[in-house]
Amino acid sequence: MFDNLSNKLTGIFGRLTGRGALNEADVTEAMREVRVALLEADVALSVVKDFTAKVKERAIGHEVLRSVTPGQQVIKIVHDNLVELLGTTVEPLNLNVTPPAVIMMLGLQGSGKTTTSAKLAKFLTDTNNKKVLLASLDVQRPAAQEQLAILGQQINVASLPIVAGQRPVNIARRALEVARQEVYDVVILDTAGRLAIDDELMAEAAAVRDAVSPHESLLVVDAMTGQDAVNTALQFEEKIGITGIVMTRIDGDARGGAALSMRAVTGKPIKFLGVGEKNDALEIYHPDRLAGRILGMGDVVSLVEKAAATIDMQDAEAMTEKFFAGGKFDFNDLAKQLQQMHRMGGMNGMLNMLPGMGKIKEQLKNVNVGDKIIKRQEAIIQSMTPTERKNVDLLQASRKRRIAAGAGVDVSDVNRLIKQFLEMQKVMKQVQKLGKSGFMRSMMPKLGGGFKS
Repeated sequence: MFDNLSNKLTGIFGRLTGRGALNEADVTEAMREVRVALLEADVALSVVKDFTAKVKERAIGHEVLRSVTPGQQVIKIVHDNLVELLGTTVEPLNLNVTPPAVIMMLGLQGSGKTTTSAKLAKFLTDTNNKKVLLASLDVQRPAAQEQLAILGQQINVASLPIVAGQRPVNIARRALEVARQEVYDVVILDTAGRLAIDDELMAEAAAVRDAVSPHESLLVVDAMTGQDAVNTALQFEEKIGITGIVMTRIDGDARGGAALSMRAVTGKPIKFLGVGEKNDALEIYHPDRLAGRILGMGDVVSLVEKAAATIDMQDAEAMTEKFFAGGKFDFNDLAKQLQQMHRMGGMNGMLNMLPGMGKIKEQLKNVNVGDKIIKRQEAIIQSMTPTERKNVDLLQASRKRRIAAGAGVDVSDVNRLIKQFLEMQKVMKQVQKLGKSGFMRSMMPKLGGGFKS
């Protein structure tokens, strides 16, 4: 989401750090450019004015302009103020209550509220080991209740049985009663949305709120709607009251101003970010990490956490045992590594979290590599027979032509993958001599180096 803004800011600060000594005029000019970049990113004008004024005041201080590295000092000031703007600290859900904790999901139709309810249920189940009950209160949108039930089945989370004709308040009370009887830790109530805020929507949400007294009232907003999302949050806070915000489609190709304006304008914490369509694509909102991404500093901590959460330990252990029992690294092993990269968000998702990757990401986009190359390589491997995956020496001309046709690629693409694979095999043989610890340390870095255009 922040690609355009990040590229502009890193360009501005790159020119600052390249100058060495700075004067007040340099800082003023840089802040003017920052102001324009933020406004173009759809950040609220009042937020931009306050942000740039604070940064300029601190940046023109004696200790900055006279320091050995004034450009770096200015970047640190911008980072610290950006963290302050985004919320400073992580705001966890209020689950330290007598069970069940009731979470009420609010939002307009199309904001991703129902899918976010399911994602949150999976998150609480997997991360917090909570027993969660999903309940749809949406009796307006056709098949909305059935949709939540299906999502619940996909993530192995229970959903409240549907009773035809029951009204939202009655559904909420029934969900709470079932949760108490069957000892659930959390109840997630997915309320109805509308295409726009209206009195009926607010009255219904207020009635549910009064009936169950939720411990959390989370507003789900689409980050791609820009300042409209901020205005929606203000209206829900005024008429219903919210305890936190979940921003969806944060991975979309939009200007990103809503995320930067939301906390400052509403005073309410952002608690989660929806970063994709998969049912596990929900992240805890870390202001400092998001600031790092925006300024091109990366987010290595989140990358490591994601790797730890998504890696299949049984597969990793099995591969290690096979490898040190004398087995060769084959295309089946490569396929598993490609799948691991998909689970971590693909090449673009990983590049977003690595420091200084903005320019490289743009280059990859321009030469049409990255995630498309990975998918192409997966297709090539899938077109091989089981025997061919285990023995690269079998891949002669006729087999290559058949594999290329099956994968819908050129023979040159097959040859390129085979060449990269043989290079990786050589690396694996060298790592094999280091022992198990050396193998595990080297596997992912060496693998990443194998993907070339």
